[in-house]
Amino acid sequence: MTNIPSQTSGVQLLEVSPELAGQRIDNFLRTQLKGVPKTLIYRILRKGEVRVNKGRIKPEYKLQAGDMVRVPPLRIAERDEPVPLAQGLLERLEAAILYEDKALMVINKPAGIAVHGGSGLSFGVIEALRQLRPECKELELVHRLDRDTSGLLMVAKKRSMLRHLHEQLRGDGVDKRYMALVRGRWDSGKKQVSAPLLKNTLRSGERMVEVTSDGKEALTLFRVLRRFGDFATLVEAKPVTGRTHQIRVHARHAGHGIAGDSKYGDEDFSREIRELGGKRLFLHAYALTVPLPDGAELKLEAPVDELWTSTLERLGG
Repeated sequence: MTNIPSQTSGVQLLEVSPELAGQRIDNFLRTQLKGVPKTLIYRILRKGEVRVNKGRIKPEYKLQAGDMVRVPPLRIAERDEPVPLAQGLLERLEAAILYEDKALMVINKPAGIAVHGGSGLSFGVIEALRQLRPECKELELVHRLDRDTSGLLMVAKKRSMLRHLHEQLRGDGVDKRYMALVRGRWDSGKKQVSAPLLKNTLRSGERMVEVTSDGKEALTLFRVLRRFGDFATLVEAKPVTGRTHQIRVHARHAGHGIAGDSKYGDEDFSREIRELGGKRLFLHAYALTVPLPDGAELKLEAPVDELWTSTLERLGG
């Protein structure tokens, strides 16, 4: 990519290099214009102030190699000066890195940390990792985890790895497994939940997902791992499709809300788990198998946190 001129106060012309071909214009701008709020990016797209090859485009326009993207003058803070994050958070995320090579990083994301800034949050995992690895100019999330979900999160350090993993995720190359503590006694014979999901946004701006016939096809495979009488069950969940909040909504649809889930769970059940010390969402991405570009296979498991472990010990006791 070339940038003519370099100052942020004037018009910018960004030439699309071959490795960025196929990327949506909104995602391209979010990557290139570090520090520019998403709301501003979508505003200049909506108003037609961003031009590609001198013509207007829509936010979903997919770039071609050699495209010239004109960005209007933007009145923002210096792009190269991110808000410094607390050292404690950076150290916590550094310690959470389970795997790293030249092209890929996998972390065991703690519960309660968003994967990226936005919706009132000034930072997330990706912003923190960019401060930890300033030399990695192409650091991008491969996929997402809900803020309150913990576990394995893949971050690409190179565009080629990002493309490879997106292809694998679109197919059936990546195997992701979660653990969830759910209400009641999950029947061992219930091995799958197939229910179409529709994403809605409420007036408050909160995103909710519901089972409805006009939703998108969604399938989750379940397996009982441990029982706590008739009160609770620890299950493994394997999402075959990748819909928003899929495991959480499918668990509720099956009659077994996840502990600590304020959107889709059972409040009485969650309160009893909290009284045992379980003040979190009990959903953890614990196992990952992914094929790498060189033909090797990466297999990882992420341990649960101390709070999860101690809560289950009390529950089992």
